[in-house]
Amino acid sequence: MHDSNGFSLFSSPPPPDLKFIVETLKYAGFEAYLVGGAVRDLIHRQVHHIEQIPEMDFDFATNADPQKIISVFSGKRIFTIPTGLQHGTVTVVLNGKNYEITTYRIDGSYADGRHPDHVRFSSSLEEDLARRDFTVNAIAYDILESRIIDPFGGTDDIRAKVIRTVGDPKARFSEDALRLMRACRIAAYMGYTIEERTLNAVRESAPNIKKVSPERIQEELMKLMKADIPSTGLEYLRDTGLLKLILPELTEGADVDQNEYHLYDVYRHNIYACDAVPKEKPLLRIAALFHDIGKPRSKDYALRIGNGNVFYNHEIIGAKMAHHVLKRLRFSNHASAYITDMVKNHMFYYTEEWTDGAVRRFLRKINGDPELLNDLFLLRKADRTASGVRKGDTSILERFRRRIEEIMQKDNALKVTDLALDGYAIMESFKIKPGKIIGELLNHLLEKVLDNPELNTPEELLKIGGEYLAHPPQASPHDEVDILI
Repeated sequence: MHDSNGFSLFSSPPPPDLKFIVETLKYAGFEAYLVGGAVRDLIHRQVHHIEQIPEMDFDFATNADPQKIISVFSGKRIFTIPTGLQHGTVTVVLNGKNYEITTYRIDGSYADGRHPDHVRFSSSLEEDLARRDFTVNAIAYDILESRIIDPFGGTDDIRAKVIRTVGDPKARFSEDALRLMRACRIAAYMGYTIEERTLNAVRESAPNIKKVSPERIQEELMKLMKADIPSTGLEYLRDTGLLKLILPELTEGADVDQNEYHLYDVYRHNIYACDAVPKEKPLLRIAALFHDIGKPRSKDYALRIGNGNVFYNHEIIGAKMAHHVLKRLRFSNHASAYITDMVKNHMFYYTEEWTDGAVRRFLRKINGDPELLNDLFLLRKADRTASGVRKGDTSILERFRRRIEEIMQKDNALKVTDLALDGYAIMESFKIKPGKIIGELLNHLLEKVLDNPELNTPEELLKIGGEYLAHPPQASPHDEVDILI
């Protein structure tokens, strides 16, 4: 076991909560070490001279069993949560923050390739570290003695910026197939490379990712969005064959060339657009990743019907494809609606010739929501950046933003609920029963008001409504893009 003494991971005294947890367990006669991603990130910060300390969760390992952990802290009137007693984990709540404390353990076999069939508690820190996935995550730190315990050379790998499994990579990946994705994600998050033997094992073990639940895949994907350059991880996923198994729709864009305004194929354009969105907006990064996902299918359809190399309706096709992907990966309805709306509305080309009505119609697509508007502009800028050739002038977008602000300052109706008439007033005035016609009429009235806000009075709307009911428009044919999904 490799120890490093006198190596403080904190530039100032350790946070009081961390010191309290360790002291409480040690004074009760137990060992207690800081472990996991926090140790990795703190060592990385020190050896690579990074001033900024990222936000991190602090986890601990101890030789105290779960009931003794609860007993020790309950005796000090500290609130505990039995998070996962069967796996030895107890959460201690201090000053509004959660800290996980887990008993040293040895994992049994993994019959399902996801979870250990059983665990056995251990009294050995080294045995506990040996069950972990990568060497950089298999390091412990003694807060009170400023001592690093590193039996598998994780510190050396942090210095070399390398991701390597603890022991046999095939064995580690057979235990939990999610580790295949995690290797790619941590490499991107840390700015590391995956060691060749480990990388080859990811390639060979890639089909096992099918054993992992969609929820866990979604969680890893969202964590990848927090990397400075997520495309690094996405390229590892593609190179190893994982991406084709978890996001086959994204890989359809590989080698699909675009026009002269795009330097990259559709796939690389999507992943570079993802990079160009601020990492503080992970859902918008997902939207950027999918924003042109419909281009390969729209291009293929256009070529088959003789329209040439065009991507007509790709944003509509892409939004529907994104919806299917997000549903498959168990994203929430709210997240799915946000992402698909961003994909569907990312294609806009503002010119000074736009009428005020055209601007209002654009705003209607996002219900005039300022936050959604800001995100849509961020996506549009990322789209331009990821083209590889249009990195410069975005003044047209800024002029568009100013014009939108001017229009939004006025009392404009942007959705049917802003109209001076509601559905009840329409039914009362025209003596009609509830039905689809009410919504169709309200949308027709809104279209008129978007062009001329002065029409938004009960009298004018009733006049327009009467004309509509007297001469309703013919239904339009179903959109052909459905056949491409």
